[in-house]
Amino acid sequence: MKKYIILLLILISVQVFSQQDAWVYLNAKPNAQDFFNNPLSELSQRSLDRRTTQNIALDIHDAPIYQPYIDQIAAANGIAVMAKSKWFNVLHVQGSVEAINALSTLPFVDHLDFADRSLNVGGRTATVKKNKKGKTFFKNMSLFNYGNSSNQIQMLNGQLLHQQDYTGSGKIIAVMDGGFPGVDTAEPFARLRDNNQILGGYDYVNRNADFYSGISHGTMVLSTMGGYKDGQLVGTAPDASYYLFITEDGNNEWPLELSLWVEAAEEADRLGVDIITTSLGYTEFDNPNYNFTYEDMNGHTAFISKGVDMAFSRGIISVNSAGNSGNSDWHYISAPADAVHALTIGAVNAAGNYASFSSQGPSFDGRVKPDVVAQGQQSVLSNTNGNITTASGTSFSGPIIAGMVACLWQALPNYTNETIVRLIKESASQYANPDAELGYGIPDFNLALNNGLLAVQNQTESKFLIFPNPTKDNITISFPDGYDSADVSIYNTLGQLVLQQKVSDQNATFTLNEINSGMYLYTIQSNNYSQSGKISKQ
Repeated sequence: MKKYIILLLILISVQVFSQQDAWVYLNAKPNAQDFFNNPLSELSQRSLDRRTTQNIALDIHDAPIYQPYIDQIAAANGIAVMAKSKWFNVLHVQGSVEAINALSTLPFVDHLDFADRSLNVGGRTATVKKNKKGKTFFKNMSLFNYGNSSNQIQMLNGQLLHQQDYTGSGKIIAVMDGGFPGVDTAEPFARLRDNNQILGGYDYVNRNADFYSGISHGTMVLSTMGGYKDGQLVGTAPDASYYLFITEDGNNEWPLELSLWVEAAEEADRLGVDIITTSLGYTEFDNPNYNFTYEDMNGHTAFISKGVDMAFSRGIISVNSAGNSGNSDWHYISAPADAVHALTIGAVNAAGNYASFSSQGPSFDGRVKPDVVAQGQQSVLSNTNGNITTASGTSFSGPIIAGMVACLWQALPNYTNETIVRLIKESASQYANPDAELGYGIPDFNLALNNGLLAVQNQTESKFLIFPNPTKDNITISFPDGYDSADVSIYNTLGQLVLQQKVSDQNATFTLNEINSGMYLYTIQSNNYSQSGKISKQ
């Protein structure tokens, strides 16, 4: 009997691994102009407003994949389309090597990228390092009674932002995780439910709208930001709003999860989300041929890491847990914490000392990782039953920071994602001397706020003047002292860039004859200063 069981397991293994995962990159978007003519077909007004505030123009990445291409690939023999990404114009497919390779003959296919890179033309075989499972789960003045959760907030001086009513209100956070059971019933989430702060969600793994399901990890993650139980737990962003997306398959570890994350990030972008927080990390998969190596932690190899950087280019801040491998042979960060524009979070204990499980940097290409740290050892949170307890992992230090990012950005709403991240890093305890364990150290969000407000004050004293406004034909821009050039961008109310010009004269005049009458938004960018406003063309 034992022999038959072993044989059955071998047959199952062969069957599973005979189905390969690959990304099929397409070479065109024939329908792109339809999107540019009507951006609201793909993006919400809030998403367009976020880009306008940050001087981000729409581009080809925002246009949808051409549906006939999807249909043709889905109809190919032996191919299953599992996910898609408009950002990268790519489909994630599963099938045999032969069936996937046959797709390269289609005229609209640019190239194929197998998850098992030894199957790619010129591909290499990943070095397999044995390790434990590669998944890392990781109004009036607001005077909260934080209870035992006080330390993890006060360590960051977050309570000082809360006391100024910067509690995340008006900001939206998307949580990417493996499930959120109990969020619809447990007491610590009642405040979110009663105030309609849970805006929705989706289960990308099972392709249904039941996001109050899956594993409990996401529930605990959410509680560190949005949980509230007076005298026991106050999250770092109790007044932010949230979308809950299941992208992690709790039963399997496979490359599809990377693509599901990107799908969810694109939906977050469409909805106008400001911040994405991800307490997941990937290094090993059920099929070891898909495993990453440390050399892959370079910010541009893992599909999910490329997704983080694309989200950043759309104006979103992505907060990512560093990982919990500090004590293992693989002690480095995992994907997507290696992304160039990820705000990567490590863990310390209640005293602010390095937690030994926290994954270390740098990235393979030598960048500082983690970026900053927060309390991840014995973090105070809620379980699915609503009991306030503790748990350890960068899974919790990450969202603790994400909530504070929402509070800071609420206080400095006209700043770009790049500037907000820079202020956080510069406020950290060892900014001048970062290391592989703590990165730049423990951030001081009150210091970041004060530095940001000081910059706003200095900028207000030196403001560009635009006149006449309203105008019929021309506008003139008068420079404040200390500025000798600026980039001027003008957008319509759909967020489309209609005019862009570099000006260098102290009283520069240019024409608006080529644009129609109506209300427009402008941004002026000069050095580190950004100014936004409205122009009325008569």
